[in-house]
Amino acid sequence: MIRRRRRGPALLPEPPSRLSPRDLLSEALSGILQRPGRSVLTMLGTVLGIGAFVAVLGLTATAAGQIGERFSLTKATTVTVTDRPRTDGAAPGANPPSDFPADADRRIRAIDGVRTGGVWWPVPGAPTMSSRPDGPDEGTGLSVLAATPGAVAAMEPTLTAGVTLDEFVQKTAQPVVLLSEAAAERLGVSRLDAQPAVFIDRVPYTVIGIYSDVQRQPGALLGLIIPASTALERYGDPAPQPDRGAQGLVSTRVGAAGVVAAQLPLALRPDAPDAFTVVPPPDPHSLQDNVTSDLTGLFLALAGICLLVGAVGIANTTLVAVLERTQEIGLRRSLGARTGHIAAQFLTESTALGTLGGLVGTGLGVVTVVAVAAAREWTAVLQPATTLPAPLIGSVVGLLAGLYPAVRAARTDPLTALRSA
Repeated sequence: MIRRRRRGPALLPEPPSRLSPRDLLSEALSGILQRPGRSVLTMLGTVLGIGAFVAVLGLTATAAGQIGERFSLTKATTVTVTDRPRTDGAAPGANPPSDFPADADRRIRAIDGVRTGGVWWPVPGAPTMSSRPDGPDEGTGLSVLAATPGAVAAMEPTLTAGVTLDEFVQKTAQPVVLLSEAAAERLGVSRLDAQPAVFIDRVPYTVIGIYSDVQRQPGALLGLIIPASTALERYGDPAPQPDRGAQGLVSTRVGAAGVVAAQLPLALRPDAPDAFTVVPPPDPHSLQDNVTSDLTGLFLALAGICLLVGAVGIANTTLVAVLERTQEIGLRRSLGARTGHIAAQFLTESTALGTLGGLVGTGLGVVTVVAVAAAREWTAVLQPATTLPAPLIGSVVGLLAGLYPAVRAARTDPLTALRSA
């Protein structure tokens, strides 16, 4: 009689191993806190990169606001007029007369929207300058400018002593001079109470004022200014060269520069408006955009370098951690952990380091922008569209930096890892 063997219960397939998100985060956190010092140093590159990124964008936006404000107050209210000298009526060897009329200041001021304006030019030749009538030339690097009172007013000099040119010295062709601080220091003039004089081509000129800065025509900061009528009497008409000829300088009210530029040629010479080339101020928005894009591109390149350094640091540290934890990886694989679980663990660690670095760097960048703006008495400008995604950039940097170490860990042979224990 054949007896049947009694069958035992059927063996069920072993359920696949799983790694819940909670366990994954717990393991990643444990790996980071296992060596806190090294983790902090690893995050440093990302902190610097994200901090530089946020600070650059914030400071660029803040500085752009200041550039736009200053531009609207100076450049947007400046119109220049260039003379095209005539060749008729000039004696042989003499400079041709200028197209600017003698009453150019009055005609310029008559235009609606003009604050002040006038005519100026560099004195022809190379005048010598000295503090003594028989002294050596002490004016190397300095220039002598001839200007009407309206042109000097349009320059808006900041006087540190004395007064500026007025209509009286212009009408009477007085031998007086305004000195820049650089010229005053070179010629040894510091006080005006004794009515000091300087000698231009050995002719005495009484110093009536010293200025430290100008809002327009920065070339005057390295020069001397004499009345235009005095220059015409002693040096003749302006030189015919484009960069040495007579030029008009006009200060307008905000928003009136375009209209003033269109009316200037007719106001100066109704019979020959084509004798002048008028240069209105450039568009402030395009200039501000160009400056902002240049600054942003430069500093973002520096921030990108910092982020690259941070990514290399995270990749290197994660790779070292993989090599140090080979036995742990082999043990996990022998207990049922899959290659994807091992890769996910190390990717989570590197991403966590990048995220923490991004958060800290964003905070430091914001503090930097606010501190610099407060120190310069500016208004801090921080765009949420660029500040809020900054920690996410740190996460992406950490994720990309951990790809190779994670793949290296996942490919570790469990038997080889256990044998090395």
